[in-house]
Amino acid sequence: MEAPASNVEAMDEHKLAEMGYRQDLKRDWSMLHNFGVSFSIISVITGLTTLFQYGLNTGGPGVMSVGWIVVSFFTMFVGLGMAEIVSAVPTSGGPYFWAAILAPKSIAPFASWVTGWFNLLGQVAVTTGITFGLANLISTTATVGTSFEPTAGKTLGIYAAVLFSHGVINSFGVRTLRYLNNTSIILHSVGISCFCIAVLAKAPTHQSAKFVFSTFNDATGGDGIGWSVRASPAYVASIGVLMSQYTITGFDASAHLSEETRNASWSAPLGVLMSIGVSALFGFFVILALLFSIQDFDTTVGSDYEQPVLQILIDIFGEGGAIVLMTLIMVCVYHCGLFSMTSNSRMMFGFSRDGGLPHFFDKVDKRHRAPIRAIWLAATLSFLLAVPSLGSTVAFSAATSIATIGLYISYGLPILIGMIWPQHFEKGPFNLRLASRWIALVAVLWICFITIIFCLPTANPVDSQTLNYTPVAVGIVALWTIGSWFLWARRWFTGPVRQIQAEQLGIDLEDPAAMEKVEMQAKLGGDVDNLKTR
Repeated sequence: MEAPASNVEAMDEHKLAEMGYRQDLKRDWSMLHNFGVSFSIISVITGLTTLFQYGLNTGGPGVMSVGWIVVSFFTMFVGLGMAEIVSAVPTSGGPYFWAAILAPKSIAPFASWVTGWFNLLGQVAVTTGITFGLANLISTTATVGTSFEPTAGKTLGIYAAVLFSHGVINSFGVRTLRYLNNTSIILHSVGISCFCIAVLAKAPTHQSAKFVFSTFNDATGGDGIGWSVRASPAYVASIGVLMSQYTITGFDASAHLSEETRNASWSAPLGVLMSIGVSALFGFFVILALLFSIQDFDTTVGSDYEQPVLQILIDIFGEGGAIVLMTLIMVCVYHCGLFSMTSNSRMMFGFSRDGGLPHFFDKVDKRHRAPIRAIWLAATLSFLLAVPSLGSTVAFSAATSIATIGLYISYGLPILIGMIWPQHFEKGPFNLRLASRWIALVAVLWICFITIIFCLPTANPVDSQTLNYTPVAVGIVALWTIGSWFLWARRWFTGPVRQIQAEQLGIDLEDPAAMEKVEMQAKLGGDVDNLKTR
């Protein structure tokens, strides 16, 4: 028999209080809503549509179809490791909080600091990748039957407008997002299923299974000589799985929304696993529908629109029908970007609450119960990350690489810590038992593999226009994270701050100076009770 809603909420608040936090955010999400946000952020139609050109050029149909199966398989290991942790530690901070809880006390603050900054990088980059991808789709679709000519500046302007609208909607709070989440689930399930069925049913001809599963294409060379020649076909296949791996990211949203989800210790881990599993199935269906329905491979790859999905739809439905179906895709991508900002802002709210970012960003609007300052910080950083698109032809694929690496490093660090120091891991109701450390090992090895390959060059020859600036961006964050830690952060950052304990001592949580004293006292190993106000 299911416990009454009031009892469940009381247990959720008690669990949160045990971890040292009060219930600031409105706990109004069900397990379905929690799953829906991650499912919307993964949004297979978003990643596949925006990176379909990359996939066709970097390995072709064979790498796209088989690569999806391989990536889905190994990503489930990452999801299982994450689900076990979030069941034990359901907080909005997510990975950086887990790192602090699972690590030995001597290195917990450092582990939390590093994990938090990589998660922040990934969150910002994935919001950039999604919304900038939408701006590109809008620019490209606008050229169908018109004289509109897209430029980097126009696309950036569209991107800024979409980001602004996402910030405004997120600022209205949980209730507005919950209704939009229901719409998003329907669009990404029923809507995309109907899209795939329509494409398969209407296509005049269909490609063979051999074409879909074994055709290899290398168009990575601007001078006609691709990486399969200069390196090897295996190299091209490895960097080609970026399309699949980037698409299946963002499922940590179920963790970041755990403080707003009822029965979070069960709902959040199930939200993680369901979003990966359902997305893997839907994504495979979408890939097969599009690849089988290609009418002419060379025309699709060399499309004047520079968007193969749009070309496939025009070949099948004509310009009018293609615009209608592209509009459906763009609405799905819009929802994906919207909820990516939701997850992004919750992570920044939690990190700010714990001292990783200035306390200015951890304020919750009393009327809408939303972290408005964190929302607009997320929007601003996402815009800045897209500015290099004005002078780079590979900016979008670089942004997706940064998102993938940043997020997966932040996913992997807590899993690695839990594997090395299992004695600190007090399991929640979702428990992998004897399989826990083996699953963690596979997850960590996979993350190491994709971190390396997504830093490698994707276009050839490498010049200022084709440089993959992923290792530059990731390197800057790594240097900042480690350098700032040893220069100043280690003197005051203690990891997650026990909010309730500070309140009980009469410390004003709205006063950054007072909270800094709490953090410093804890860092020095002193008695926090000495800070009690008189």
